[in-house]
Amino acid sequence: MSANAVSVTASGRPLGAYEALYMRKSIRAYRSSPVPRDSLERILTAAGRAPSGTNTQPWRVRVLTGNARQRLVDAVLAFRMSNPGVENWGYAYYPPKWQEPYSSRRRKVGLDMYGLLGIGKGDTGRMQEQQNRNFCFFDAPVGLVFSIGANMERGSWLDYGFFIQSIALAAVAEGLGSCIQACWVAHSDVVASALDFSPEERLVCCMALGFPDMAAPVNRLETERMSLDELALFFQD
Repeated sequence: MSANAVSVTASGRPLGAYEALYMRKSIRAYRSSPVPRDSLERILTAAGRAPSGTNTQPWRVRVLTGNARQRLVDAVLAFRMSNPGVENWGYAYYPPKWQEPYSSRRRKVGLDMYGLLGIGKGDTGRMQEQQNRNFCFFDAPVGLVFSIGANMERGSWLDYGFFIQSIALAAVAEGLGSCIQACWVAHSDVVASALDFSPEERLVCCMALGFPDMAAPVNRLETERMSLDELALFFQD
């Protein structure tokens, strides 16, 4: 891969791994510019190097653009409009009851995001509108849909996370932004029907991918992260 194909630093050298890790963030507003096919192919080929137990490589990704992307968006939004409040999670992504410190972290990121968007507490109409933007891939021109074999166990789901993170980091190197989206799992059955999943496939999650619109207020959101002392225990003797 030539240096011209990827983002470079001010010094002209290709973006490093640490820089990509710190630059990656969830992007929730995109420009309409299409993503070149060769960029998508580079990203997915590089992400395919992600590790997996006994090299099982349990991932399968559908790359949706144009009308194919819009058909999925239309199907899910139509279901949500006809069946308000109805969800059918394909698996339990979140715990049934939130506990600290997770509940506070979750609450804060929601309040911070809605604050940037000017959505006040109790403004259910605008909250619903923003929630539906998830199912438009936040207007990103590319939607990635990840599936896994129904017979695969937790270890393979762990491996899948390596693959998805690798896509997000490779996207940064291409000058793109992404948002990993678990929300689509709430409508796994609609997604599966719209995309002709086989009976042996299960939806893992989706991802919005495109060129970030950094003028959008929502993309100013900066999430707090645990300190090293909080996330790591060092054992020596």
